[in-house]
Amino acid sequence: MVAKDPRLTVPDEWFKKKTDDGDQAEAVVRPSLSYWKDAWRRLRKNKLAMSGLVFLILLTFMAIFGPILSPYEVTATDLRSQNLAPSAAHWFGTDEMGRDVFTRTWYGARISLFVGVMAALIDFFIGIIYGGVSGYKGGRTDSIMMRVIEILYGLPHLLVVILLMVVMGPSLTTIIVALTITGWVGMARIVRGQVLQIKNYEFVTASKSFGAQTPRIIRKNLLPNTMGPIIVQMTLTVPSAIFAEAFLSFLGLGIQAPHASWGVMANDALPVILSGDWWRLFFPAFFISITMFAFNVLGDGMQDALDPKLRG
Repeated sequence: MVAKDPRLTVPDEWFKKKTDDGDQAEAVVRPSLSYWKDAWRRLRKNKLAMSGLVFLILLTFMAIFGPILSPYEVTATDLRSQNLAPSAAHWFGTDEMGRDVFTRTWYGARISLFVGVMAALIDFFIGIIYGGVSGYKGGRTDSIMMRVIEILYGLPHLLVVILLMVVMGPSLTTIIVALTITGWVGMARIVRGQVLQIKNYEFVTASKSFGAQTPRIIRKNLLPNTMGPIIVQMTLTVPSAIFAEAFLSFLGLGIQAPHASWGVMANDALPVILSGDWWRLFFPAFFISITMFAFNVLGDGMQDALDPKLRG
């Protein structure tokens, strides 16, 4: 009779039945998170992106309530208070007409944020409709629609703006139209690319087999699964529109005096920049720069947070 090797013996306790109670047996080590909750959790870990978000919230608050809380009117002139340096009476100083730069800065923020948000929303609606239809239909329809996008993409943006200014006249409405007449092209391309990837997935095929129409498939199946890149693109569209508005107003093609915008304030400050009145150019230039920086770092943070490959 051959003796058993003790090294090959399996202990009996390995086969004992685990006696956990029901609550412990059903306990989940990590709580289940939805896609958007997990994205928000990862975004909060990005300190730079959260700093940009906090700044934009404060900027929006001051753009809404800053001119209201200020004791000075936006267009009110006081020739006795010309070019005063920042002080307790005028926190950001005054300009050549005695107007309070603090009040005009926040009024300019209101104009810039309005232009940026409106441009992003118009790009959003036109881009998702055009890009969604182009990517979903495919074939000849997609080819024709993409040729139209290529033609619009090749138009000189500044030339289009100048032509619109001649036809419609300089105004806030003209700026928004000029920024969106070709601005939606980038959004349409992103949506088209996402739809081309998703349209052959099983859940889309199942919707087709149940007789769902094209608008419903795009609205219920395709767009919800492309919202991540769309939201990121919107956060990058806003600072581009803000800078474009400031640039056009700086050239005299946008908001007209006596109304205030950051571009108008920067243009008014140029003749006196060498005379020592630094505050007149510093504050509009500072807020243009920091606002664009905040939107860009927020967009980068959201891009990482909404990337499903980084979800863990």
